[in-house]
Amino acid sequence: MITVMEVRAFSDNYIWLIRRDDDPRVAVVDPGDAAPVKRTLAEHGLEPGAILATHHHADHIGGVRELLAQCQVPVYGPAGESIPGRTHALRDGDRITLDFLGLTLEVLDVPGHTAGHIAYFGDNMLFCGDTLFAGGCGRLFEGTPEQMHASLARLASLPPDTRIYCAHEYTEANLRFASRVEPDNPDLARRLEAVIALRREDRCTLPSTLDEELRTNPFLRAHVANVKQAAESNTGQRLTRPVDVFAAVRRWKDAG
Repeated sequence: MITVMEVRAFSDNYIWLIRRDDDPRVAVVDPGDAAPVKRTLAEHGLEPGAILATHHHADHIGGVRELLAQCQVPVYGPAGESIPGRTHALRDGDRITLDFLGLTLEVLDVPGHTAGHIAYFGDNMLFCGDTLFAGGCGRLFEGTPEQMHASLARLASLPPDTRIYCAHEYTEANLRFASRVEPDNPDLARRLEAVIALRREDRCTLPSTLDEELRTNPFLRAHVANVKQAAESNTGQRLTRPVDVFAAVRRWKDAG
């Protein structure tokens, strides 16, 4: 049975360890810091079996070289970005098989946050880095609204029970903003209440499911009338295309 363990790093990062109960090797997803990964591995008698990177930002790859100094393992990452120690350069449509997990993951190009950002999907799990967040999406550091909107639409087409393993604990802040966009969304109100309770106990709010995101994440709901109306009210402009609504909501959140 495959399970996913959280490793907390920095102030709000999550590094994910994908493992099987019957094998000490794990796939390490987005190790921005080696120290908490090494501590967790030692505590549970585990060892790296592979490293998966979604994009080149330091809080996602900063610990790769230190982990490789401990154990030489394959490093998978986007072909279009500089990933330290990368052994497998991945492009859209590639598939990787992690034999020690019995797991095959499909590679999806999801530019927007960075130009070459990728996500990994398999076994109803999505490791999406900083593209899709619980209740939100990544900032557009290198890509365009058109690119990010298309990337999110692609992720939105996955099965609704897909478990979303994003890379930051931003859920409460994201849902508080979402509640400004859709104050009358009952699914959103219930979700925010549950997330606030989890965070009071310093508990992880992830994974979410794609179904939850489709019902409560404004960045996946640019086609919904209530989101469009809120974006138009905020901008004072008529927005005719969903991508324009998405861009307006992204700017709204960026402005605080």
